[in-house]
Amino acid sequence: EKSCYRYYSTTIEGREFSSTFLSQSIVDTFNAEIAKINAENDLHIQFINGDPDAFTSSKVKYGSFKNVMNYFALVGKKDDKLEEKMGYYGEHLVLKAQQLGCNTCWIGMKTNKVYKKIQRADDEKLVCIIAVGYGITQGKPHKQKACEKICPSYQEQPDWFKRGIDFVLLAPSALNQMKTKFDFVDAKVVAKAGIGFFTKVDLGIAKYHFEIGAGSHNINWLD
Repeated sequence: EKSCYRYYSTTIEGREFSSTFLSQSIVDTFNAEIAKINAENDLHIQFINGDPDAFTSSKVKYGSFKNVMNYFALVGKKDDKLEEKMGYYGEHLVLKAQQLGCNTCWIGMKTNKVYKKIQRADDEKLVCIIAVGYGITQGKPHKQKACEKICPSYQEQPDWFKRGIDFVLLAPSALNQMKTKFDFVDAKVVAKAGIGFFTKVDLGIAKYHFEIGAGSHNINWLD
C-alpha cells in the first residue's frame, strides 16, 4: 500500500538502530530475494549480517551511525548502467525490508572494514551500502518538491503517469535533492538523472518508485 512506501521513504533519520538481532526468517528472506535478483540480473549484491564493526572507525564516529550491524552491499560488474541498476534493485530491497518491519538507510560511504567483509571481483564495484535493522526512531518527513519541479508537464499527463510521479516524490535521494527529471514523449516515459554524486543511483530509485505508482500500466521506458 502507498502508506507503506511513505513510511519508509519519508524517513531521513534512520541511521540509529537498536542492538536487536534480525530474526532468522528475515535473514533467510533477504538472502532468497538477493539470490533471485542476482541470478536474473547478473549482479553480486550481498547481505552482511551481524557485523558490528563496519562503521566504528574514527572516520565515521560523528554521531550519524549507531548499531549498524547489518547491511546490503550493492556490488556488480562495472558498466554504464550499474549505478542505476543498484538504485533500482536496492530500493526493491529497502521496501521489502520495510514490509518485514525493518528500517533502512542508504549510505554512500564505504569503509575499509566493509571492503574486507564483502566479495568483489576485479571487474566489480561496490556502489553503496544500505544499512538495515530496527530503527530507534522512524525519522521525520523530508520536504517534497512540487510535482512540476521534476515533471514540468505533470498536469497534462494521464492519471497513471501522475500516480507514478506522486510515488517518485516519496523516494529517498542523495541529500534529499531529487534531481531526477521525468517526461512522457511519444508514449514513452523519459527519466533522466541530474548532475552530482549518486544521481544515477537516485535515477534507479526514482524509476522503481514510478513503476509502483503506475501500477499495472504497461510502462515503455525511453532508454
